[in-house]
Amino acid sequence: MHQLSPAMVEEAASRIKPYARETELRLSASLGALYGSSVFLKLENRQESGSFKLRGAANRLLSLSEKEKESGVISASTGNHALACAYMAAKLNIPLLVYVPEEIDPARRSLLRQQGVDIRECGRDCAITEAEARNEAAATGRVFLSPYNDPLVIAGQGTVGREMAWQQPQIDTVLVPVGGGGLISGVALYLKSRNPKLEIIGCQPEKSAVMAESFWAGRQLDLPSGPTLSEGTAGGLESDTITFDLCRQLVDDFILVPEEKIARAIVFLIEKEGLLAEGAAALPLAALMTAPKRFFRRKIALILSGCRLSASVLGRLIYKSNSVTEIRLFI
Repeated sequence: MHQLSPAMVEEAASRIKPYARETELRLSASLGALYGSSVFLKLENRQESGSFKLRGAANRLLSLSEKEKESGVISASTGNHALACAYMAAKLNIPLLVYVPEEIDPARRSLLRQQGVDIRECGRDCAITEAEARNEAAATGRVFLSPYNDPLVIAGQGTVGREMAWQQPQIDTVLVPVGGGGLISGVALYLKSRNPKLEIIGCQPEKSAVMAESFWAGRQLDLPSGPTLSEGTAGGLESDTITFDLCRQLVDDFILVPEEKIARAIVFLIEKEGLLAEGAAALPLAALMTAPKRFFRRKIALILSGCRLSASVLGRLIYKSNSVTEIRLFI
C-alpha cells in the first residue's frame, strides 16, 4: 500500500500533537431521531486552521529536512489545504508558495492573502493547477506538498480515524467527504486495520464525482467537473495518485448527492446542531439524506471536514431554505 501502514498513522499522531486539535465526536440527538440510527459527528470543522487538512500538512512539513525547510515548499489548493499549509509554515518559518485555480471562491482567495500566502492563480480545474505547481517545484528544486497524493499527508489525515477508534469503538459505518481521496484513504487504512468489517463510504457531489466514477469503473478516469457547493472536493485527480488504489482496496462504496441535498445539509447543521460546515463537510449528511434507509439502526459517523463557508453562499442558502429543515424533506 505505497509503504503506508497504521504505524505511520500512529507516528503522525505523535508528530502533530502539539499543533492539531483532538476534535469532538458528538452524538446527534436530532439526526438520531430523524433516521432511527446512532449518528455521530466528527467535528473537524473545529480543527485549527478550519479543517482536517491541518493534520496532513503538519505531518508533511514536520518531516522535512532542514535544507528543505530553508528552500521553502510549493502547494496547490482550493483553500483549506493552503490555509493549513500557511498555518504550519508560519509556525515553522518555512517559505510557502500556493497555486490556486483561477475560479477559486473570492472569500477564500481573500482569506489566503490575509494570511500572507504567496498565491499564483492557474487553470480552472484542480488537476491542472496541481500539475503546474508540481512543474514549478521540480524546476526550482522545492518540495511539492500535495493535498492528498503523498503517504505522509495521508498518514496525517488518518489521525482522524485514530481518534474516532477510541472515542467510539462501536461505530460500524463511516461516511467521508472525498475529493482527491487523502482523508478517506488515511481513515480507512487505520480503521480497517482494527475492524475489517467496518464500512467506509465515500461521499461526492453528483456534479464532481471523479473518484467515485473511477472507483466503479475500476480504472482512473479523466472526467469534467461542474460547479458545486462542495468546492473543497471538486476537480479531477492527478494521473499517478496513490489514493485511487487505496480507495479501491479500502473503501466499500460511494454515494453521490445532488446540490439540493448539500444545501439542505448545510442549513440543517446550522439550525439543528449549531455547526458551520462548508459544502464538502456537509457531504456525509447529504449522503445520509439521500439514502436514509441504507443506514437505519446503524451506528454511523459523519466526518464534517471543514468550516470555510463564505457569507455570500450562506446568505443565499438561508434565503432559499424557508422550511428546509421540516422532517418531510429528509425522508
